[in-house]
Amino acid sequence: MTEVGPRPLIAIVVDDELFRHSIERLLKASGFRVEAFGSAEDLLQSGDAGGAACFVLDMRLPGMSGLDLQRQLNVREHQPSIVFVSAHDEPAMQTRVLRAGAIAF
Repeated sequence: MTEVGPRPLIAIVVDDELFRHSIERLLKASGFRVEAFGSAEDLLQSGDAGGAACFVLDMRLPGMSGLDLQRQLNVREHQPSIVFVSAHDEPAMQTRVLRAGAIAF
């Protein structure tokens, strides 16, 4: 079977190393290209943000938060697809990120 085109790139930004690697392995096993980062700053410095089809962002990151990164990506990438993850299920946070354009929380 011939591939139709390049596999989509998903950028993961999660500070918990074990969780980040688990998501990375799952997405790679599903056929996606994946770049994983431990902080928002690492993603922005890498230059890989522009090529990502989707972002998986942790809400609470060291330095710039996931919500702050979403705001920057909305300006740079014209509202990219974003899935937020968090160990803290806070309804107010969920409402904020969904109103800001996230696909899921």
